[in-house]
Amino acid sequence: MNQHRIRNIAIIAHVDHGKTTLVDQLFRQSGMFRENQQVVERLMDSMDLERERGITITSKNGSFRYRGHRINIIDTPGHADFGGQVERVLKMADGALLLVDAQEGPMPQTYFVLKKALALSLKVIVVINKIDKPAARPVWAVDQVFDLFVKLGAPDHILDFPVVYASSREGYARDDPAEDDMTMEPLLEKIISHIPAPCGDAEAPLQMLVSSIDYSPYMGRLGIGKITAGTLNVNKDIVVSLRDGSLIPARISQLYRFEGVRKIPIEIASAGEVVAVAGMEEVTVGVTYTDAEHPSPLPPMLIDPPTISMNFIPNDSPFAGKEGRFVTSRHLQERLRREVLSDVALVVEDLDDTIGQKVSGRGELHISILIEKMRREGYEFQVTRPQVILRNENGATLEPYEELTIDVNEKYMGVVIEKMGSRKGTIAEIAQDSGMARIIFKVPTRGLLGYRSEFLTDTRGTGTMNYVFLEYGSYAGDFRTRVNGVMVVKDPCTSVAYALFSLQDRGIMFIGPGVNVYRGQIVGENCRPNDMVVNPGKEKKLSNMRAAGSDENILLTPPREMSLEECISYINDDELVEVTPASIRLRKRGRARLWG
Repeated sequence: MNQHRIRNIAIIAHVDHGKTTLVDQLFRQSGMFRENQQVVERLMDSMDLERERGITITSKNGSFRYRGHRINIIDTPGHADFGGQVERVLKMADGALLLVDAQEGPMPQTYFVLKKALALSLKVIVVINKIDKPAARPVWAVDQVFDLFVKLGAPDHILDFPVVYASSREGYARDDPAEDDMTMEPLLEKIISHIPAPCGDAEAPLQMLVSSIDYSPYMGRLGIGKITAGTLNVNKDIVVSLRDGSLIPARISQLYRFEGVRKIPIEIASAGEVVAVAGMEEVTVGVTYTDAEHPSPLPPMLIDPPTISMNFIPNDSPFAGKEGRFVTSRHLQERLRREVLSDVALVVEDLDDTIGQKVSGRGELHISILIEKMRREGYEFQVTRPQVILRNENGATLEPYEELTIDVNEKYMGVVIEKMGSRKGTIAEIAQDSGMARIIFKVPTRGLLGYRSEFLTDTRGTGTMNYVFLEYGSYAGDFRTRVNGVMVVKDPCTSVAYALFSLQDRGIMFIGPGVNVYRGQIVGENCRPNDMVVNPGKEKKLSNMRAAGSDENILLTPPREMSLEECISYINDDELVEVTPASIRLRKRGRARLWG
């Protein structure tokens, strides 16, 4: 295709600012679908987890045609924990759409992704989305975006960014909020006029950096990237430059171009096009496809280091092997090694002192999504408490710090500031408006472990918190994040209502009646700091004597149901989360001893 009629754009947005909905509208109004065609919502969210949680986890590629131009869309994750995806896929883009909520303005995750885009000198179009909200303040949002660009040190030519006002849900974009356009045409015109065509010489030796990985059941692993020089065609002999600089010969067996979210086989592609390539089974992110006779590898991409690690170990509980298909240490190791091939921000190392792997990532969400994917695939294993990755520089211990942004009603400010103080957080900025407060803290990553559930309880579910990695700073000292002890099962049994009724006065239960439990399993939280050994299977002794009113009515409080992320952040160093396809359990380490 004519290189000058190609536009490669990345879409940048904070979680839930309408990015995936905007892409749906662009696809629809480009004429890609028939008028009577049934099209699933959030077309780019292909994973079940993405649809359930309403967030983009893995980057996707798609494209559509408009006025003779091919516009390639690169959908980027909105959460900083998946920043490794962002860093690599931005290499395929020549410009970016920055999507900002008209009510909330730019958020911490926006800051993170925009910083990466500006580092690559990408031209940016600002889209103020959700202007149909009753509380929308689009002019204020533009001012906030401008301040963010200045804070990031954007050059003058990028500071003069075009602005489009839109409602992704209603399907319109406007140059001015007061206009009455009801289509996406103003945004599409801005993309063609403002985003530059890709550079690159189609006659030069081949260069293509693999920025993403996909899988085809017929062709195996596919390397996705932008051809920065030369031409690719089917059955062409090339060499693959690995991250260590070594060259491996390969042959292109199939070539795909994106049409919508589908991959269409093609025979040839040239500089500027985003394509998927089959032909090398062990392809990984960061390798370069280059010419066999004149190899010219591109520099490998730099990825920010991980900040949190967890140990993945085989399940050795009394219920091991009852609910999962893949239960051995070999299964666990092979699956984690496969994940590293496509997720360059993940680091997997074998443990020295026991069987299992140490998995390091960008944050709790990054690793918990991997755990959830594995349990849905049939894996059964255990994970330890998250640990921050410390550094030692010039004899001083450093730990990672986060910039935490909290939006909360003013009446909850006191409890939030108090809790952050106990977790070594310091206030960087406070702003109050219309009964709401935005507080920005600098807090150790350790201080955020387990805080989200506390925060939702303290603010009655009305507050929002977002964080992004800030820097490595001096070690903040020891502090305790969980005050209460737990209830630990004494002997294997099936829980009964009579025993739980007696125990619920001592704390909060995690299980209901009729649940099989084993020795060492955690079934509740004690109201005191120490752990308590309990028997949830204790039944009432029966006798022949009965009298009216002597039997108590058993009224059980509903147990606390914790998500995977809440379980991971809840446990202490001497505890584990047992993960199976059917259950998530908390337990103490070890099998023989009692706790108390």
